[in-house]
Amino acid sequence: MALRDDTTLPEPSGPARCGTAPPLDPAERERLLSGAHHDPHALLGAHPAPGGIAFRVLRPFARSVSVVIDGERSRLASEGEGLFSGVLPLDAIPAYTLRVAYGGEEREVHDPYRFLPALGERDLHLIREGRHEQLWKALGAEPMVHEGVAGTRFTVWAPNARGVRVASEFTFWDGQAFPMRSLGASGVWELFLPGIGDGARYKFEITSRYGGRFLKADPMARRTETPPDTASVVTSSRYEWGDREWMARRGDVPVHEAPFSVYEVHLPSWRPDLTYRQLAEELPAYVKDLGFTHVELMPVAEHPFGGSWGYQVTGFYAPTARLGTPDDFRYLVDALHRAGIGVIMDWVPAHFPKDDWALARFDGDPLYEPGDDRRAEHPDWGTYEFDFSRVEVRNFLVANAVYWCEEFHVDGLRVDAVASMLYLDYSRDSGQWTPNVFGGREDLDAMAFLQEMNATVYRRAPGVVTIAEESTAWGGVTRPTDSGGLGFGLKWNMGWMHDSLQYIGKEPVHRKYHHNEMTFSMVYAYSENFVLPISHDEVVHGKQALVSKMPGDWWQQRANHRAYLGFMWAHPGKQLLFMGQEFAQGAEWSEAHGPDWWLLDPAYGAEADHRGVRDLVRDLNTVYRHTPALWQRDTDPAGFQWVVGDAADDNVFAFLRYDAEGSPLLAVSHFSPVVRHDYRLEVPDHVDVWYEVLNTDAGRYGGGDVTHPEPVEAEDGVVRLTLPPLATVWLTPRPR
Repeated sequence: MALRDDTTLPEPSGPARCGTAPPLDPAERERLLSGAHHDPHALLGAHPAPGGIAFRVLRPFARSVSVVIDGERSRLASEGEGLFSGVLPLDAIPAYTLRVAYGGEEREVHDPYRFLPALGERDLHLIREGRHEQLWKALGAEPMVHEGVAGTRFTVWAPNARGVRVASEFTFWDGQAFPMRSLGASGVWELFLPGIGDGARYKFEITSRYGGRFLKADPMARRTETPPDTASVVTSSRYEWGDREWMARRGDVPVHEAPFSVYEVHLPSWRPDLTYRQLAEELPAYVKDLGFTHVELMPVAEHPFGGSWGYQVTGFYAPTARLGTPDDFRYLVDALHRAGIGVIMDWVPAHFPKDDWALARFDGDPLYEPGDDRRAEHPDWGTYEFDFSRVEVRNFLVANAVYWCEEFHVDGLRVDAVASMLYLDYSRDSGQWTPNVFGGREDLDAMAFLQEMNATVYRRAPGVVTIAEESTAWGGVTRPTDSGGLGFGLKWNMGWMHDSLQYIGKEPVHRKYHHNEMTFSMVYAYSENFVLPISHDEVVHGKQALVSKMPGDWWQQRANHRAYLGFMWAHPGKQLLFMGQEFAQGAEWSEAHGPDWWLLDPAYGAEADHRGVRDLVRDLNTVYRHTPALWQRDTDPAGFQWVVGDAADDNVFAFLRYDAEGSPLLAVSHFSPVVRHDYRLEVPDHVDVWYEVLNTDAGRYGGGDVTHPEPVEAEDGVVRLTLPPLATVWLTPRPR
């Protein structure tokens, strides 16, 4: 309870009346008050002095300050400009508190400047070396009990700053009262503030070496205000996980030998206005019903501009506050795990925005970005690139990857825009870039960073997979780091995506001239461990939704859509499908309103149209998960065999997939709008009877129902099928 303090209060009693403290050196005083002092603890707090112990306190706008020892108060004298001091005749520094009067209120508080540093030498050593794999436990705002007192330790890396202070809502965003101390060559500044806990909003007030003063959000903030507000928020997790079984078994089977079909989601628009906890009631059930093994979340880390879809990150350690708290996000991940669904998260280490309150020129100089303007500017996105040559910056990002895996139990990171990191000349003309030491265009520092990140994540988080969105033919993206590769587990197959969409977008009469666009992917299919992505990037900005890319009338568009998905699920590699495409949404995706769920309403005739396509996706995933031939040997050339790869005039592609025991699946895709009867295909002669396990022309999907309800017998290693129009058919030696 605050005590009233005014001029009528009697003179406080104490061990002795305060004597006069030695004056501060004028230059030291000026540096302290201007926020440019590297060691405020040397001037503030309690220190031995002639005549006893000198106390000096900085409390701007306070009316009076008293030292309290064993319940007795001794009032300090004002030195002006918020400084109060006095000397008590004591032999040693005692345990003490402060009574500070503001206006008509008086508060008893601990003095932040009586505490030793709350960050250890081991932490500082690891930070200097760039090897602190749990950096979030050393930097940022950490609620803790320090020297028996509850409060929050504030730490920030700002090596070029002349001074750093904590500014917060409890100081009315004025940092004068709480200057931080420099912890030497590490470049880290630290201050323990007693009595500050969860929910407190704060920023760092930085004085640059050029004399400028500005407020910055905490780069390591684990929680933020909801945009457009930009302050950091003190937080600690109290969440109790319920996914122990999932975490224990998720690494049992290597991902490239396991079923892996991914539903890509933009959380804010999947069901607009739902929070993390509300999404946890709907998203796991929906994804489980459709049979996807994983969800991939477009970036969850905090970002100021919603229209960036999360790809311009300012809070790398904070789940966006738009949907709830960090523990709320943990609840969503936990709910997905308990439903048997893995969680992949998009991660964006390639660049960051230039917002003046965030990472850009953080301490007044280029810090997270390179000092060379030509190298710092990302030419495509109006952002800064990270300085991968600096060990502290690499540490910031490597620890961030570990953070999401360890603190939020995510099962994978899909790394955005890897190509933009790997090439010094990416989107740059001649004269706008400098070759590496070998005269090449490869960014050797970015390579080293990606190798370090992958090696660290795989070592610390068993069962996690990293996925590269790498759009070039860079060799060894998924090769292990000890063999010179980048060390990713999987890579998006951008070539397959581009070529197959080019083919499927052609009128059937013209497809025979583009036949190789569907077969070329098998030339390099085993050069990396691939994911086949139909992602958000392919259904925005005038590219049209997947079904709208298809030629023909509405029936043919849906038939093409279904046949394409059947081809995709059978092709070597894992699958990824963006939300809305699972029910053939015709409009491009918009983050403003998300998928057109109304299309599934029976009132709009959705039974045969959109619901039929969604039923197909459910069956694709069901058959896929129960058919090891479709995933067990995705990275083994012996798991694939062409049956018909040159039937350009027929627009037919037929191939076999084999599981580890040699059991086959026959996939036949027919991209002409006609029925082909008695189509001859050579098959393994040890299989006498084939059963149709999936047909995208089935009536329940909205097709013409040209199917094979009866077993198909082979004669002398040949089957004769009736190929439905614009359809994919799967057959196996055993019925589903």
